[in-house]
Amino acid sequence: MRKSVTETFETTPFRLAVIGAGPAGVYAAETLMRSEQVTSGRLAVEVDLFDALPAPFGLIRYGVAPDHPRIKGIIRALHRILGRGDMRFFGNVVFGRDITLEDLREHYDGVVFSTGALKDAQLNIPGIDLDGSYGAADFVAWYDGNPDYPRTWPLDHESVGVIGNGNVALDVARMLSKSGDELLKTEIPANVYLGKQDSKITDVHVFGRRGPAQTKFTPLEARELAHPKGVQVVMDPRDMEQITDAEWEKIRADKRTDQIVRTFEGWLADQQEREESGEQPTDAHGGEVKVRLHMHFWHRPVEVLGSGEKDEDGQPTGHVTGMRFERTAFDEHEQLIGTGEYVDYELGQVYRAVGYFGSELADVPYNADRGVIHNTGGRVTDAEGAVQSGLYANGWIKRGPVGLIGATKSDALETVTHMLEDIESGALTPCADRSADSVVRMLEDRGIEYTDWDGWMQLHDHEVALGAAEQDADGNARPSVKVVDRDEMVRVSREKKADASA
Repeated sequence: MRKSVTETFETTPFRLAVIGAGPAGVYAAETLMRSEQVTSGRLAVEVDLFDALPAPFGLIRYGVAPDHPRIKGIIRALHRILGRGDMRFFGNVVFGRDITLEDLREHYDGVVFSTGALKDAQLNIPGIDLDGSYGAADFVAWYDGNPDYPRTWPLDHESVGVIGNGNVALDVARMLSKSGDELLKTEIPANVYLGKQDSKITDVHVFGRRGPAQTKFTPLEARELAHPKGVQVVMDPRDMEQITDAEWEKIRADKRTDQIVRTFEGWLADQQEREESGEQPTDAHGGEVKVRLHMHFWHRPVEVLGSGEKDEDGQPTGHVTGMRFERTAFDEHEQLIGTGEYVDYELGQVYRAVGYFGSELADVPYNADRGVIHNTGGRVTDAEGAVQSGLYANGWIKRGPVGLIGATKSDALETVTHMLEDIESGALTPCADRSADSVVRMLEDRGIEYTDWDGWMQLHDHEVALGAAEQDADGNARPSVKVVDRDEMVRVSREKKADASA
């Protein structure tokens, strides 16, 4: 006869550790909290979330462009969940260094890994590793003020390229195009503002392998490209002319795609009208154009060109000087093919935004080909598929970097459903050390300067105060200003704790 939850954990709550306090981690914890087993009182739970960074919210704080307030509004929802007080947050705790899998098994009945995907996916073409060739993830970490990345970024070339046609590519292109003054309306730290003000960029080129109808971004993302002051979007008429009659029918039949392509059509029509009349181009506000943002479609990346001679293996050397692309098209079977026509562009930097890739976690089975934890429906397995009892995964480290943030909710439901099945079946047994205080003592004994929820509130208030003391380009107080230095983040977060113990 199958054991019930109360028979499996009859006298003690189920203790869960979540590694990663971004959306995937918080949603996994919240899904368990809202499960019928917990809300009915049949299962009591204790949840602790651990994050390597001193602040919570993961991707929302350090992976979303600062000028996206709608997406960053998700922080408010996560804030309400963590602020209820029925789960604990431990920041500045690095899994594999400050706390190990062995520690977690001793103190918790189950563990959910939700560490996301922080690295850039590779683009295997000649010259991709030249000086001046960057992954989008590193640039995003810089402008989002991630404390583990350099404070400076070289924006010292006039013409730069962005490879990709997804939301991240558009974020990168927009952030490369906007001025520092325009970004003062956001929470960017001082080092990012200064870097943007010193930018030499005049032309940003965005390259996609497929056509205008196959972009991965939303209609709103597309329209926002032309909003910044001083920015003009430039289209190539060839890219629209290449769309076949059959494809136009499909475009008009799909509302989302139609809206995006109509945005491109509007830009092109305005551009051609100005060219025919001899009128000077302006930005969307009628102002002077300082940066041109070129949208290129039907471009397959072939090679990053370098300043030096090619090495003995035929690889480019030196610094980025440009990129070579092959024009593409769809064949009669709607398969993308090369046309044999090659085009070179002079570029001083290249940013690849072709996807993210998950990082390996110590002692956790890892699929190096896909950049994910080996798992079946969220249950961690070894490479042969054998379930690793008590270990689970959620979010991008579970399924790869696909889907929007909201997808992690349904993802969490699958993982937590399987966890609850394991609890109900008796597959999970109570851990050895069940004292909630012992985890705190362990971190303190190891000298780990962890941060907690009260510390985050302290840091949040501090950042809001920094914003109130500054003004944007229009003379309005800034919403907040991110603290970038990790030691400073920890100091501010722990001040209240220190005062309380004094």
